Amino acid sequence: MLPILRVARPSDNLDALLRFYEQGLGLSVLYRFEDHGGFDGVMLGHPSAPYHFEFTAKRGHAVGRAPTEDNLLVFYFPDVGEWTKAVQRMRNAGFAPVAAYNPYWDRNGVTFEDPDGYRVVLQNAAWSR
Repeated sequence: MLPILRVARPSDNLDALLRFYEQGLGLSVLYRFEDHGGFDGVMLGHPSAPYHFEFTAKRGHAVGRAPTEDNLLVFYFPDVGEWTKAVQRMRNAGFAPVAAYNPYWDRNGVTFEDPDGYRVVLQNAAWSR
């Protein structure tokens, strides 16, 4: 059995991130908590996927923005129709594409920046090892 991957990071903008990842990327809220040892948080993903994202905020503590424009999450969409729908869902949620820091990602993908400055690439390609 393969392990489940959790990508966790702090944020100063939980509500704004929720809109980006839920409405824009189409992820589901899997769990949300408040004041768990001074932390608030939300976990997003697809219930049957082997990964999810956790965003937390520590009360009274600021974490700031992403350290670089090349901090990426990449989602591979081999089907052009599914990729087009994903890009349009982001646009419909009010998020505009940004130029990728590495131009490689602009060839077959579209990059969006979340409210913390981290970037998500929707790549129209199959991932191969």
